[in-house]
Amino acid sequence: MSQNFRLPEILEIARSEGKVTVDGLAERFGVTVQTIRRDLTELAEAGRLERVHGGAVLPSGVSNIGYEDRRGLNEAAKAAMARACARQIPESASVFLNIGTSTEAVARALLHHRNLLVITNNMNVANILVANRDCEIIVAGGALRRSDGGLVGALTIRAIEQFKFDFAVIGCSALDVDGDLLDFDIQEVGVSQTIIRQARKTFLVSDASKFQRSAPARIASLSEVDSFFTDRPLPGDLSQRCADWGTAVEICGEGAP
Repeated sequence: MSQNFRLPEILEIARSEGKVTVDGLAERFGVTVQTIRRDLTELAEAGRLERVHGGAVLPSGVSNIGYEDRRGLNEAAKAAMARACARQIPESASVFLNIGTSTEAVARALLHHRNLLVITNNMNVANILVANRDCEIIVAGGALRRSDGGLVGALTIRAIEQFKFDFAVIGCSALDVDGDLLDFDIQEVGVSQTIIRQARKTFLVSDASKFQRSAPARIASLSEVDSFFTDRPLPGDLSQRCADWGTAVEICGEGAP
């Protein structure tokens, strides 16, 4: 079967089953896994699917995809962005890391930093940084969201308001072409807005797939971010807007110039 026939059928399978796998599609169509990976990459670049480990899922608009699936998205890009972000954080600094797989990658990149104070509302970040004995960890309490280990709500906001940290490292679920950071959970949005207010500098870590997604709740604008770490050049005139706002943009990994 030619690619012109495979791609619409792959989309139909994704719509009916919620997810497609490389191995399952290769067997179904009688082609190699490399061929299917190319098909899924083409559909992802067109914004029709989102790649996850071992396959792809439909892009979401009003609800996020599963946390474990998000962990498998663009792992190499997240690691490259995390290393670049960590290089901008000196030792002996106070840092807030919020909820998300990209901020978890930054936590791993900070494992060899010394004399850090890390505040987080992400239980996964706290567990990662336990391995750094030269890092003091404070968990901002609140209502535990079991799906991703995040702490959200009014209690979390009140806890964050007790601090003024040197750096905030945040992620988002989507970015629109106007430079607005978007999310799905209104409680998490309130927490993220508080994090930005309490930070001396704010770093956004977000891969280019976020420009292909939409979410209903606005966190902030890139104009409120000091540095944006991503893996591909920004769409449209957003690079010029960031320059006008004074927002530094660092392209990391394979997409770097």
